[in-house]
Amino acid sequence: MKLLFINFVSLVLLACGNQNTQQTVTKPEIANATPVEVEMQDGMKKAYFASGCFWCVEAIYESIEGVDEVISGYSGGHTKNPTYEESNTGRTGHAEAVEVIYDPEVVDFRTLVQVFFGSQNPTQVNGQGPDNGSQYRSIIFFQTEEQKNIINEVKTEVAKNYQKPLAAEILPFQKFWVAEDYHQNYEKNNPQNPYIQNVSIPRLNRFKEKFPNILKENAH
Repeated sequence: MKLLFINFVSLVLLACGNQNTQQTVTKPEIANATPVEVEMQDGMKKAYFASGCFWCVEAIYESIEGVDEVISGYSGGHTKNPTYEESNTGRTGHAEAVEVIYDPEVVDFRTLVQVFFGSQNPTQVNGQGPDNGSQYRSIIFFQTEEQKNIINEVKTEVAKNYQKPLAAEILPFQKFWVAEDYHQNYEKNNPQNPYIQNVSIPRLNRFKEKFPNILKENAH
């Protein structure tokens, strides 16, 4: 029993940043807003996802062939210029999110959506793994009706594999706020961090086992 307690405490201490179990409901003006479409730049498109700690999600999407860069940040909330500390209170409405910059000639939006659902526990509400709170909730953002339809199609297929309902919110994209510099490439720059060793890397490896055909040749 003592060993079980120690393992539980260790898992809590490994959580990505602070924890807040307060359930923050997305404000109606966010959920019902007209989606903002981000223009292509130099042949690249941008997509936005939130599924737990952005340290984990960034590493997953950066390993995909056709993805040029992934940036960690915040999205889905109602405040401007959120900071890491503010987001962690659960009161800004923002979730830790990533901006995926990708070449649509190499990887399409549907594949990125499949990765979103396939690289997490899609039934976990307000969190992933040891990270709990509305700032860690799963959200998939759409910029057009076509993207929204793709998301719903993939979600319907994925839902067949689970008895519990899928927890991810589907929201119109509004704004992405870039996170502080030290959060960028965190998994790559901090390989010995206990959270990275015990949470991020195992999650990345589970994803790679599930999606071997879309990985970059040098994916670590």
